[in-house]
Amino acid sequence: SRRRHARKRNVTGVQPCALPIWPIRRRVSLLADDLRARLAEIPGLRLRDLGIARCGIVSFEVAGRDAPAMRVALAREGINIETSSAAATRLDMTARGLDCLLRASVHYYNTEDEVARFGDAVATLCAEDAR
Repeated sequence: SRRRHARKRNVTGVQPCALPIWPIRRRVSLLADDLRARLAEIPGLRLRDLGIARCGIVSFEVAGRDAPAMRVALAREGINIETSSAAATRLDMTARGLDCLLRASVHYYNTEDEVARFGDAVATLCAEDAR
């Protein structure tokens, strides 16, 4: 474990242990709430997060859109997201009738402009499909 962590590079320049956790959690929550609000405005997009206390991972699907293809389209715009298939969370996704979700993740170093850019990129892709 120590060897694995030693190879990871700190790209922010901030030592995580030096930062108090509550401001980080608040920042992540604000960014994730902003992202959820932006995505909720997009026709055909459905947020799939559960629970009362949500984290910085925002799960969603777009009606009629292949999640892996959408991930590739966003990557072409320089936006990285992940997909989560039913094989990864079989009990939850099978119970909810889900096959594959898109998963966006924000963290304290993301900016509000990056969240807006992400929301705009998803909205543009969805609008292209609607034509």
